Parts: sequence; structure tokens; C-alpha cells
Amino acid sequence: MKTVAIIQARMGSTRLPGKVLKNILGKPMLIHIVERLRTVTQIDDVVVATSIEKINNSIRDECKKNNITCFSGSEDDVLDRFYQAAKQNNAEIILRITGDCPLIDSKIISRLIDNFLDTDYEFMGLATGAGVISKEFDGHRFPDGLDTEIFYFSLLEIASKEATQKFEREHVTPFIWKKPERFKIGSFKSDKDYSKMRWVVDNQEDFEVIEEIYKDLYPINQNFGLDDILGFFKKHHDLLKKNMHFIGQEGYEEFWKDE
Repeated sequence: MKTVAIIQARMGSTRLPGKVLKNILGKPMLIHIVERLRTVTQIDDVVVATSIEKINNSIRDECKKNNITCFSGSEDDVLDRFYQAAKQNNAEIILRITGDCPLIDSKIISRLIDNFLDTDYEFMGLATGAGVISKEFDGHRFPDGLDTEIFYFSLLEIASKEATQKFEREHVTPFIWKKPERFKIGSFKSDKDYSKMRWVVDNQEDFEVIEEIYKDLYPINQNFGLDDILGFFKKHHDLLKKNMHFIGQEGYEEFWKDE
């Protein structure tokens, strides 16, 4: 089955405009994400899904320059954008990544794919981000910023046709993972709890933390992962605290409210 990683990315972030193309060591953050995904052998193709708005022309240009497949769709209906991108690229299994996660770990993603394929689950996500509000994940959370979801195209097609709530259209997968009675939902948990680590880029402080990690680790190993980053923070413990005050302010609890 064709496995396609789709990265949703746009320039119009309110907290940190243009963040997906902010340079880290002379290379846009989005390109770092693509390169990390391309090291995962089970992934057949990597696609960037952006919106048709002119502000995103720079994303299209960057993708063209780097030979990356780019799909342009709705600005606000991200679910439809994602569905159309998957359909156009004949995806049968989809990995959902966001353009603000430049530390995604290829080894963990590879394990996630293997685990998904070895089970009868239809949807599986790393235990992080919005998914960790459920108490069952306490003590087994990956850092916010390693977020990855994997699911079959058939589920995305159902969600695209049936989802009606605004937050379901804006965030792609809540329609699916809020229905465990209908779909076979699984989670890939961490062996340890890293819930107090924030590795996503939403604010300038987040970006500065990521930049320091890259400066230290990237020249040694361009595909550095979780263990390398944990080692970095043992030497730079103060940096770990720099963006911790944002944890809990993401509004993920809104996903779990009954509409």
C-alpha cells in the first residue's frame, strides 16, 4: 500500500507568521522536516499541503526548488485540503505531520508505522499533543512536537464527507479519533513521560530553543533524534525551561468538548 506523509503548512500563523520557512542553519524549517521524513524507508512519498492563498506562494516556490510535491487547497477547510492532497497523490496510508514540528524523529515514526501495520487499527497517533488530554496517557507522553498520526485513506474520505463541525474541518483528524466506537483507534505510547518538554514551534521562544538544538546536534548527525535531544538538554537544562510556560496553553481541551 502506498504510504504518503502529508505535511500541512501555511505562512499565516498568528503567533509566529511565516514560521514554517524560518531558517535553521540556513535551511527553511519545512525543508528540514521533509528531509527527516525522507529517511523513513516505509514512506513512499512526502507531500506538502498548503492553501491557495497568495501568501503561501513562498511555500510553493520552496517546494519547487527542492523537488517536493506541493498541493494547494482550502485555507480554512484543512480537512478537505488534506483529503484532496491524499487523493491526488494516490495515498492509501497517510502520515499526518504539521509544519511546526522540526524535531520529528524518523526512528519513532518508523516504529509507529510498523506497529500500525502489525495491528488491525485503522488510526494510530503518537501519545502527544491533543491526544494526551485523556488520562490513560499519563506517564507515557512523547514531547509536544513529535506529533505524528497514521491512518487509512478510507477514514479520511469518511471524515471529509461527514464532518460538519468547524473544529473538525480545521484540524483534520478529530472527527476520527473522537469516535472510538466507530473506528479502531490506537495510540503509540512512550516508555517514559516527556510531557514537560515542548519541541513544537508556535512562538519565538520555541523557535530559539529549536535553533540551539540544531546548532549543537545537526553538524554531527543531520538525522538526530529523541535520545540525542535528551542528551542535549542534560547539558543545557536552562534551555529546557525557556518555553515551558506555554505548556497547557494550547487549548487542546477544546477538542474533547461535546459539540
